[in-house]
Amino acid sequence: MSIRERLSGNEAAATAMKQINPDVVAAFPITPSTEIPQYFSTFVANGAVDTEFVAVESEHSAMSACIGAQAAGARAMTATSANGLSYMWEMIYIASSLRLPIVMSLVNRAVSGPLNIHNDHSDAMGVRDSGWLMLFSENNQEAYDNLLMAHRIAEHKDVLLPLMVCQDGFITSHSIENIMLEEDEEVKKFVGNYKPEHYLLNKKEPISIGPLDLQAFLFEHKAQQGIAMKKAKDVILEVSKEFEKWTGRHYGLFEEYKLDDAEIAIVCMNSTAGTTKAVVDKLRSQGIKAGLLKVRVYRPFPATEIAKALSKLKAVAVLDKSDSLNAAGGALFTDVTSGMYVNNIHVPTLSYIYGIGGRDVPETQIEKVFNDLTKVVETNNIENPYRYLGLRTKEVE
Repeated sequence: MSIRERLSGNEAAATAMKQINPDVVAAFPITPSTEIPQYFSTFVANGAVDTEFVAVESEHSAMSACIGAQAAGARAMTATSANGLSYMWEMIYIASSLRLPIVMSLVNRAVSGPLNIHNDHSDAMGVRDSGWLMLFSENNQEAYDNLLMAHRIAEHKDVLLPLMVCQDGFITSHSIENIMLEEDEEVKKFVGNYKPEHYLLNKKEPISIGPLDLQAFLFEHKAQQGIAMKKAKDVILEVSKEFEKWTGRHYGLFEEYKLDDAEIAIVCMNSTAGTTKAVVDKLRSQGIKAGLLKVRVYRPFPATEIAKALSKLKAVAVLDKSDSLNAAGGALFTDVTSGMYVNNIHVPTLSYIYGIGGRDVPETQIEKVFNDLTKVVETNNIENPYRYLGLRTKEVE
């Protein structure tokens, strides 16, 4: 039976970790994810878990410790944000290349510089091609649920890739919301035990981890990571189906909100989806057929499925909370439009960079996007497809 509780996003993440009871947690504090290992350390101190908690000297060391633990045959977890993830960068790639299913809670924050501790997605977008599975969370409930599913996905024999669960710094990480928690024993039953096939401490099978990998094999090994990423889509849906049967809460690769008969729609991730839903409801009451596609699974990117979901629209806007600084839109926009083009779907699509460094995104800005889409439909003219939303400097809008 589910338990009704009120928790912040960070508390929800730490609670999920407590219920999973991993073998090792290695962490170094950084705002706004600091509370996750802080809360978890109290669970360790109070004897609520038997996890080996490793307080390391840096984020690079945190991921290194997780890699060592996972390679030895243990289940490892960590949490970080922004510059902490950047400091892990070398080890992030090593974790995925070694096919180690580490799970990390990533509380999204702007990467310096200049220094900013508030939310955008520049940290996650900086490692989007590193071989990690990436789940995004609209609210505290979804952050909790994604973590409960994470190990089942990452540890699947067809996947064996590390996984990060993303949520928006401060917006959800520090905001208290109503949440449904599952019973500890039920969580343990759902997550199951970690039983790796190959690991360093298996005396019956001496192996080497992280050997030199030159021209003869590296290409094939990278291709294997790519194949595992493709297979992960089916595994994510399979685990989500089991999760829904257990909890009643449904998750797909993405969420379609009033998209069935929509003529214009926004594509976005994380907490902005909640604001967009409120605007969609408002516009619907005015007779405007607006909709939302909220991306939950960003890696692997469900390009074909998203293209199909957007195919009947008259105009689309893709919102990126990080600028690729390439003069050609954000990363999510690039992925969405690439998927549409490859699948021979041609819908007028606008790119909006928004919310950088924690800039507030009120409903009025989301309404502006829908108004822009309406204008595109009426005039059949996009003009500038690469736009900024919410800038104070009008000449670059």
